[in-house]
Amino acid sequence: MLSKSAFVQTARLMCQGLQQRTTTTLHSKASPAVMPEIQSEIPECDYQPQPYTGPSYEKILEIRQKHITPNIVPHFKKPLLIHNGHMQWLFDHEGRRYLDMFGGIVTVSVGHCHPKVNRALEQQINTLWHTTNIYFHPKIHEYAERLAAKMPGELKAVCFVNSGSEANDLAMLMARMHTGNQDIITFRNAYHGMSPYTMGLTALSTWRFPLPGVNNGIQHVMNPDPYLGLWGGAACRDSPIQTDRKCDCTPETGCLAGARYYEQLEEVFKYSLPRGRVAGMFAESIQGVGGTVQYPKGYIKKAAELVRANGGVFIADEVQTGFGRTGDHFWGFESHDFIPDIVTMAKGIGNGFPLAAVVTTPKIAASLGQALHFNTYGGNPMASAVGLAVLDVIEEEKLQKNSLAVGTYFLKCLAELRERFEIIGDVRGKGLMIGVELVSDRATRAPLSAPHVLEIWETCKDMGVLFGRGGLNGNVFRIKPPMCITNTDVKFAVDTLANAITEVSNKKL
Repeated sequence: MLSKSAFVQTARLMCQGLQQRTTTTLHSKASPAVMPEIQSEIPECDYQPQPYTGPSYEKILEIRQKHITPNIVPHFKKPLLIHNGHMQWLFDHEGRRYLDMFGGIVTVSVGHCHPKVNRALEQQINTLWHTTNIYFHPKIHEYAERLAAKMPGELKAVCFVNSGSEANDLAMLMARMHTGNQDIITFRNAYHGMSPYTMGLTALSTWRFPLPGVNNGIQHVMNPDPYLGLWGGAACRDSPIQTDRKCDCTPETGCLAGARYYEQLEEVFKYSLPRGRVAGMFAESIQGVGGTVQYPKGYIKKAAELVRANGGVFIADEVQTGFGRTGDHFWGFESHDFIPDIVTMAKGIGNGFPLAAVVTTPKIAASLGQALHFNTYGGNPMASAVGLAVLDVIEEEKLQKNSLAVGTYFLKCLAELRERFEIIGDVRGKGLMIGVELVSDRATRAPLSAPHVLEIWETCKDMGVLFGRGGLNGNVFRIKPPMCITNTDVKFAVDTLANAITEVSNKKL
């Protein structure tokens, strides 16, 4: 294993090319007080967007204030008016180009307006839009067969819906109907949707309304977080980059942090649940909205065994981690070395088209036959055609392999950045599911204040890169770009983050 100094040197060598200088700051309204050490040009793109011909920016603001409900909150102080997209690029109404490092909240998997996906949709809308599934149509059957072939074990029964919240709703129903039990377990810091049903699963106070009955039958257990949790260290995560916490784990002991978090889960089963009577447990393979949190090695597999021993089923939420994004596997749960009983998926499944699915075993799926259950739009011809094309592109363009190679390179470049900037407390993730946590104190891991985080984030946008944010305190930069990005894009994104941090720091001097 490389020593810390050797690893840093390796990362620096991999990230050569980050040391280019220019005399301009892309899209910025003003020059920084001190020129950043690193600056690179925005990568070339030969795509030319059509001129914007819609309502003026001022008219858009007026319409939004009058007619869009206030829960739809735009990003940035001056929100972007995006009118065109091409692969990893977005274009605003004035023609400015941005590198999309958030993929429409982890949704654009193969690239904005990918030509093959566009063609598949165009062909389908010229053939048949909609019948609902009261009649047969070929696309839903072709797609169900292709999707089931991607699943391990007995996960062969597919039910299509339209969103991740719908998929998790349905998985809750399946778990309770199949087991005859009520209680469902989920992690603190988890996000599984915002429907009235799934809001109970979501365990982030910022996403919860004060409604009665939301938590009915749901237990939130300790989040096994190796960076912010009670236990964790430098050998606990399945990631190219580890935390800087000390770790006493050895090959003989296994992951000690995972064992301690598992003991806490056992405590919940002993004291807070009816013995042998649970319906199921939900887990994202890597937490998304919660800030790209990974669990200690081996924890999820043991948790699934405990749930099954108590009469329940284990539900893997692959809404953000599925379809090759984590790189080494097609599904995130495969990194945990187990096969769940139910899998939910959405977002990247349709590259932005409303499409989601629940895949389970035929035995569990049979529970839906106890009463009528129907989804008008689920698996409609257009969505199924898009889903098929997305699978084709992932395979033909080897995007899972690209996620692994480019994502690992990205993580190592960000780790080098962590060595340069004290406010970068942690870098984590797998493939193109990456998080960068900003802190005010490395030792205590206290979050960087919101104004400073927002200023860095806004500056990155002004320089041409769009990052997401997550975590309970909003201090984690979420990096989940279209899986077609290149190492050149990575260099520009890392340069931009370095420049933004430097520029904001200069202002505080």
